[in-house]
Amino acid sequence: MPNRLAGETSPYLRQHAGNPVDWYPWGEEALAASRASGKPILLSVGYSACHWCHVMAHESFENPRIAQLMNDLFVNVKVDREERPDIDQVYQVAQQMLTQRAGGWPLTMFLTPEQVPFFGGTYFPESPRYGMPGFEDVLKRVRGYYDANREEVRAFGERILDAFERIGPLSPSAAQGATAPQLLEAADEELAASFDPVNGGFRGAPKFPHSETIEFSLRRFAATGERAALERAILTLKRMAMGGICDQVGGGFARYSVDAEWAIPHFEKMLYDNGWLLRLYTDAWVLTREPLFEKVVRETAAWTMREMQSPAGGYYSSLDADSEGEEGKFYVWDVDEVRALLSKDEFEVASRAFGLDRAPNFEGKHWNLVLAAPLAEFAHELVIDEGTAEMLLDSARHKLFEARSKRVRPGLDDKVLTSWNALMIAGMARAARAFGNAQWLASARRALDFLHATHWGGGRLLATSKDGRAHLDAYLDDHAYLLQALLEMMQADFRVEDLAWAREIADALLERFEDREEGGFFFTAHDHESLIHRPKPGPDNATPSGNGVAALALNRLAFVTGDMRHAEAARRTVELFLPSMERQPGGFCTMMMALAEQAQPPRTIVIRGAASDFGPWRDLLDETYLPDALTLFVPASAAGLPEPLAKPLAQDVQAWLCEGATCRAPIGTLGPLRDALRAPTIAGLTPSNLPLEGARP
Repeated sequence: MPNRLAGETSPYLRQHAGNPVDWYPWGEEALAASRASGKPILLSVGYSACHWCHVMAHESFENPRIAQLMNDLFVNVKVDREERPDIDQVYQVAQQMLTQRAGGWPLTMFLTPEQVPFFGGTYFPESPRYGMPGFEDVLKRVRGYYDANREEVRAFGERILDAFERIGPLSPSAAQGATAPQLLEAADEELAASFDPVNGGFRGAPKFPHSETIEFSLRRFAATGERAALERAILTLKRMAMGGICDQVGGGFARYSVDAEWAIPHFEKMLYDNGWLLRLYTDAWVLTREPLFEKVVRETAAWTMREMQSPAGGYYSSLDADSEGEEGKFYVWDVDEVRALLSKDEFEVASRAFGLDRAPNFEGKHWNLVLAAPLAEFAHELVIDEGTAEMLLDSARHKLFEARSKRVRPGLDDKVLTSWNALMIAGMARAARAFGNAQWLASARRALDFLHATHWGGGRLLATSKDGRAHLDAYLDDHAYLLQALLEMMQADFRVEDLAWAREIADALLERFEDREEGGFFFTAHDHESLIHRPKPGPDNATPSGNGVAALALNRLAFVTGDMRHAEAARRTVELFLPSMERQPGGFCTMMMALAEQAQPPRTIVIRGAASDFGPWRDLLDETYLPDALTLFVPASAAGLPEPLAKPLAQDVQAWLCEGATCRAPIGTLGPLRDALRAPTIAGLTPSNLPLEGARP
């Protein structure tokens, strides 16, 4: 019989609905059962695309003997970390306190009925191996210890709670008084020290995109002209685009690479990575006109609309790493299979392009495709022109895509998350603006409209939905990312309704999340369920810092609406995290960008006139890299505008360039506006001689 998870919206929880484990979802029913029975809680946290979560489920949770032991000894609670990031954050930190090791998924924690952790880990095998005890033995020992040492467990729990009290932003008294330029320079130096100059990226294997470092580096170049920062960003983006972390057949990026060369990914594809990277590759293309970056943007956008957008408009969450029980099986190839699918000429080109003429790179017997050689190089070797080589490679890729489409597909997590949708909406809107692509803009608009219709009501935002059923109060990240996405959409397609919603989201941040005494924003709302700790996160993680994005977006919104409450909240947020930024500047890239826009207020460029006359102005502004500017094309027909946007209408199109709250005289022709933009330029560099090569995968 299905357990209590059968009625949940999370596909991950529903994957466990048939387990013999008597699972509860997190909630009062489970907590009350623990209190009433005196049994400790076994908390298992994972997500749908997680390979090792599946392994532990198959080994232990589907095992009737182990399941019975779990049921006898514990109240078992299963949590989807994507739906409940509040719970995941708290117990990931607790796991690190308990074990002095990094966390991850599956997360396995043992709690008192008061929700206080006393033992934990991540993956436990069914039987002892990998230097770890078997899960069955862990269950018996943990319950035995809990029963025999209640007072010790209680005292230890108090120490854990005391440690949580000390977590958070450093005290303002710890500030060393560094100026904004000094902090930005320190962050730049820290990133330079951790940069891989051969393969791109930051730090070693496993290697994650670290999109926040790429964005910071691009913006650093725009602000200072520092070539080294540009080279870090561009090399990283190109090496990722050439590597196996990028799906060379179907588009989109996997979550991370297990090696330093970006060749072999952990094959799960997450919406949040792809939304952020779509925006960064667009920015990099605008700055460099590198053809590879345009290719990545087009293929990532196509993958998103083809595989990740629901008929109702919202974007799905992720694709699994596994298919048919094997990680990467959907994506990897055998040479003989490829040869049979392609013509002789196509295979000769594809073999060199994708590295099939080299030793297998996946588990010693399969190939995960990479861009192993530049087109010009293997075209020369094959004595064909580059145009012919490109045509043959495109034909080969199309045939591989069609053949792969007939394989058993990885599992799809089809829930819709507000925060991750907001990241993709921002990415699609930015790409649509730069490339003038109406289809991408329509995709972003459909997703935004879905969130408004399904995740918003009564002035409150909800975090997740599946099949149109939305629930769970939204978190800081949901609000902050959505506000940022609305600002991006207004640049691509200005609508007064979006501005009104942005103001409501901003007000909700101030009313329901802001710490009015110390500044900054809590991860959960003031009326959220009480957990053992209430985080106020500042550093970037796999996704950008909610506090950093809130500070950036609120500050920008203030100069659009004239409501300085939002700018003040942004200032207090950055000020709160200054001591922490001094200690770890490279870990706060999003907050550093917010700091930069407070030290040098962002520019707002307002263009007013007949929408039909905006074309040449859009060509200039949308294809120029202006990371410190918000560009709004406000039609003459727009009504109910706030004062900063209600510019007087002239017969023709006019532009107002404002820096902070100070606006220049209106500009009526493109030349003076172009001269006034201070757009970054790469003197003497073209896409063909940018420092992009590094080492090959």
